[in-house]
Amino acid sequence: MDFHALKDMIHGRRSVRKFTDQAVSIVDINDIIDCARYAPSDTNSQTWEFIVITNKEKIKQIEQLTWDALHEKAAEATEKGFEKEAKLLTRSFGPYATAFSDAPVLIICLATPYQSKFRERIFEPIQLVAESVWEEEGIKSSCLATQNLMLAAYAKGLGTCPMTGPVLLASDKIRSFLNISSEKQMNMVIALGYPQDTPKKLPRKEVSEITTYIQ
Repeated sequence: MDFHALKDMIHGRRSVRKFTDQAVSIVDINDIIDCARYAPSDTNSQTWEFIVITNKEKIKQIEQLTWDALHEKAAEATEKGFEKEAKLLTRSFGPYATAFSDAPVLIICLATPYQSKFRERIFEPIQLVAESVWEEEGIKSSCLATQNLMLAAYAKGLGTCPMTGPVLLASDKIRSFLNISSEKQMNMVIALGYPQDTPKKLPRKEVSEITTYIQ
C-alpha cells in the first residue's frame, strides 16, 4: 500500500457524533472486526472481544443508564459542596458521554484476561509483577484492536467515535444490562454508522514536540 494513501486515511479519520439513519450491514461489521483481530497483542494473547448492538432500543437504554449514573454522580458532588462541578458534569460532559445515542450500531469493547504460556510457566511462579499489571496488559492489546477497527470503518466510509464516558460512569449498570462477566473489563464503547457530517480536523502537537531522538 502506498504510504501517502495510508497517511491520508489516518489523518482523515474523525470522531463522528452525528449519524444518518442508514443501517450498517453485518457483512461490513464483520469485515472491520476481522481487521481488529489482526492487531498485535502481547504474546499473541488476543485479549479482546466485541459486543455489537444494532437494536436502537437497547442503545437508548444504555444511554439512559449512562445519564442515570451521571446524575447520581452529580448529586453526590452537590452534597459534598461541589455544585458548580456537578452542573458542569451534566451540562458539559454529559453530551460527550452519550454521543452514541443516535448511532445505528454501538460496539462495546472488552479486554479479556491476559493469559499466555509465559505468564503461566514463568511470570506467575516468580511473581514478576502485581496482579493489577495483568489487567493493564489486556487493556493495552484491546486498545490496539480498537484502532484497527476504527481505521477499517473509515476505509469503508463509516464513522466512529470512541468513548470512555459510559465506562467511567455506568460500567456496573451496563455490565449487568448486557450480562458481561466480571473477569472481562469494559475498555470503551464505539459508536458506528454513516456520518451525517464531517467534523473539522482538530490541531495536533507537532512531531518535534512529542519526539526525542537518542543517538
